[in-house]
Amino acid sequence: MNEAARWRRLRPRTMALCLSANLLLGLGACTVGPDFARPDPPSAQSYTAGTMPSEITSSTGEAEQRVRLGNEITAEWWSLFRSPGLSSVVAEAIQGSKTIAAARATLAQAQQNVIAAQGGLYPQVDLSASVQRERQPGQSGSAARYSNFYSVGPSVEYSLDVFGGTRRGIEQQQALADLQHYELGAAYLALTGNAVLSAIDIASLRAHIQVAEDIIASDQQNLSLVQQSYEAGKVARTDVLTAETQLGTDQTILPPLNQQLAAARDGLAVLVGRAPAEWSAPEFDLKEFTLPADLPLSLPSALARQRPDILAAEAQLHADSAAIGVATAQLYPNITLSASLAQQAISPSPLFTAVSTFWSLAAGLTQPIFHGGTLEAERKAAIDAYQASLATYEQTVLQGLQQVADNLLALAHDAELVDAERRVLDTASASLSLQRDSYAAGKSDLLSLLDAQRSYHQARQGYVLAQAQRLQDTAGLFTALGGGWWQRNP
Repeated sequence: MNEAARWRRLRPRTMALCLSANLLLGLGACTVGPDFARPDPPSAQSYTAGTMPSEITSSTGEAEQRVRLGNEITAEWWSLFRSPGLSSVVAEAIQGSKTIAAARATLAQAQQNVIAAQGGLYPQVDLSASVQRERQPGQSGSAARYSNFYSVGPSVEYSLDVFGGTRRGIEQQQALADLQHYELGAAYLALTGNAVLSAIDIASLRAHIQVAEDIIASDQQNLSLVQQSYEAGKVARTDVLTAETQLGTDQTILPPLNQQLAAARDGLAVLVGRAPAEWSAPEFDLKEFTLPADLPLSLPSALARQRPDILAAEAQLHADSAAIGVATAQLYPNITLSASLAQQAISPSPLFTAVSTFWSLAAGLTQPIFHGGTLEAERKAAIDAYQASLATYEQTVLQGLQQVADNLLALAHDAELVDAERRVLDTASASLSLQRDSYAAGKSDLLSLLDAQRSYHQARQGYVLAQAQRLQDTAGLFTALGGGWWQRNP
């Protein structure tokens, strides 16, 4: 039996049960539609397919990290990098972010929508007053007659919500308010994460610029040495041209780096909620960031109850579940009670006397009979929307697990990369020193010196990049775990 046929078969029975219960319980109410149940969290006990080492070690004396499974991340996780400048910028971003301000206002709007929906549970009382003037044509040539009619009084209307449509609507609005609450948490998490990544990016770019400036300085020094040797008749003119070409080529490295640095600073200013012309980012340096030694790692089951994007998807699922109840209630009778008390007279003076008092009581029942299939289609559409939200929720959970796994594996590979880059840098530094001595003594040519210099500076660039990547992946892990936002409700 398909879903539509099952509901058609059960609907008369449900209607009879609800009406009987209402009569026995003094016009209480049934609530049609499914009762929402939170999806089960992931049952996996780890994030990666293989065994994740509990310690990320180093063979070259670089910083090491330890994974603390089951530990919760601190609310101010950025403080683990031990950079006062970073903590100050993040605090300023939280205070001034326009994205956070918009999310807070949207949450307040959703909360007011809940209050508005709750008003449907109570009688609606109105007061009306009117004055009417009428003209009645005269008869047999007599003049027309004019009269006034005055009316004032309250009226009350109350929907019994027998089948719970109003209560499901309140449930839906509350779930949507929860959704906006978690969206605010997601905005907070994204803001703090992006602020940290921007700060590390600025520090990394400044380090790359320093390396580029050192390269240019070395090129200028080489050019000076070659010119001296050329003037002394020790080298050919081609060596001078080669050194000049190398200097010119390396000078082209700086402008793109400076442009990237300016863009990173402007982006951080916007995150802080300030115009780039009104706010300057601190001069972050990679050396001021301490790589967090301890990496708190919550279990996958806890992740589904912590990440704001997963909780937002769950709240949307709840809202769509309640929407099924709202649509289902439209298939059943609507019972309305109303009463009015009015003072009516043809002149103001008799108002508020017994002879001008009129009252009425009424009860109405509306049972949908034929709406061209609209109501049934709306209920089916609500069910389809719920199924779509369920798939979206499950996909969001999977993506959250993937992000944590990717960052964990990245940190393990980052440590290996930093070790490799450190060894390359040490070797290139020693090789450059020997080549400079050899060239000064006339035992090697300029190309050999330039090759050694190039290898050294490339090693420096690689080492800087590896250090920055390790810091960024650590920040990425903290944000993938939810960033502890629930401990510091934004």
